[in-house]
Amino acid sequence: MRLDRLLANSGCGTRNEIRVLIKKGKVTVNGQTVTDPSVHVSESDDISIAGETTRLASKLYYMFDKPDNVLTAMEDKRLPTVSDFIPANLKHLKLSPVGRLDYHSTGLLIITNDGELSHRLTSPKYEIPKLYRVRYEGTPITDADIKETAEGVTLTDMDTPVKLKPSKMVRISDDTCEITLYEGKTHEIRRLMAHFEKSVIELRRIKIGDLSLPEDSVPGTLTRLTDEQTDMLLKATGIS
Repeated sequence: MRLDRLLANSGCGTRNEIRVLIKKGKVTVNGQTVTDPSVHVSESDDISIAGETTRLASKLYYMFDKPDNVLTAMEDKRLPTVSDFIPANLKHLKLSPVGRLDYHSTGLLIITNDGELSHRLTSPKYEIPKLYRVRYEGTPITDADIKETAEGVTLTDMDTPVKLKPSKMVRISDDTCEITLYEGKTHEIRRLMAHFEKSVIELRRIKIGDLSLPEDSVPGTLTRLTDEQTDMLLKATGIS
């Protein structure tokens, strides 16, 4: 593959930006400075930009801390979307969010161009746990609520009753709990809490599988996953 294309596909910048860096002598391949963007290379080559070793990969994985009042979508004519937080030099990579968080829910989203991983993380077949922290109004969660959640609540708020899969609820304080889901039905946690006569004030996803959002994470932050974090997700979904 051409050097400029490989670097652009690896999230190092647009092809035009990469070409400028190459022509300025800022790029080395296996220790040798290269000034021709059309040189053919592979992901096994050791490529550096301005002295920094580049992580080469056609499939990219990012952790995004979704803010409130943002759609889990790549395009909308009226409302802000996840796409608004993706830098211009990554727009060409066809990244998209895995699954969704409600407009007013915040927290961990995985952004990737790996369709197979996206499918497996959202498919109930693979039962990848997602952990949410919920702050609510109403009387404190009871042991009976926790037990019913673990057995699988039947929601009757719509025309047809819906039986939820068993999930885990942990009481954190009188107005906060954590809930682990293994599938994600529309507005499931908000409907589950309403079933127990609680009103959700804040809903934040803090973990997918073993991948956790840092405690000090700032909403709106997009961070590329480390190789270790990526491998963890791929192994959890049986891809590697």
